[in-house]
Amino acid sequence: MDVGCGSGRWSVMVAPRVGYLHLLDASADALNVARANLADANNVTFHHASVGDLPLPDASLDFAFSLGVLHHVPDTKAAISKISTKLKPGAPFLIYLYYALDNRPAWYRALWKFSNVFRVVISSLPEKPRLWISQIIAVFVYWPLARLAALVERLGFSAAALPLESYKHRAFYVMRTDAYDRFCTRLEQRFTRDQIQDMLTVAGFQDIRFSERVPYWCAVGIKR
Repeated sequence: MDVGCGSGRWSVMVAPRVGYLHLLDASADALNVARANLADANNVTFHHASVGDLPLPDASLDFAFSLGVLHHVPDTKAAISKISTKLKPGAPFLIYLYYALDNRPAWYRALWKFSNVFRVVISSLPEKPRLWISQIIAVFVYWPLARLAALVERLGFSAAALPLESYKHRAFYVMRTDAYDRFCTRLEQRFTRDQIQDMLTVAGFQDIRFSERVPYWCAVGIKR
């Protein structure tokens, strides 16, 4: 199950690798885009539902993932626990949550606080202005910084300290969708690695592992 599938950008890659895939999103518009992107897949079902109302039997899933979604729901801890009930014992759960910049220096956190002012303002605008502003940000912020990071890497230096360096090898489409997600969503929560570890543990996951590479934090846990 892809919890919070959005446009289906991850499910497009997952569907050919699994027997059957459930895509779930609370947005009917997002599901319509996902349907179009997975029009050729014959092993998928789309569910218009929230994470608090997962329309699947308990202990029925072999794998679930939620990437860049649950930091936008009011109770992330409860959402993780709800997903856990749908997984079989031994099933993995892959999650990506916005990090609290807990592994970054003070200047990096200050830069984020500055950008967050823009997010608060932009996310309060009507839909069309939000969309257009996010695309402008993708063009004039995300793309130049990503290209700068790629150039630095090609010159033989580390780009790890540069903002948005994780996009250095990403398609512009990804930058557009992520800029929208970052600046147009009113509710945004950020979590430290320890907080994510605790939420997964309380939800019944063990053998929790974190990626040590950007984007932070990606983690996978195994249902007890």
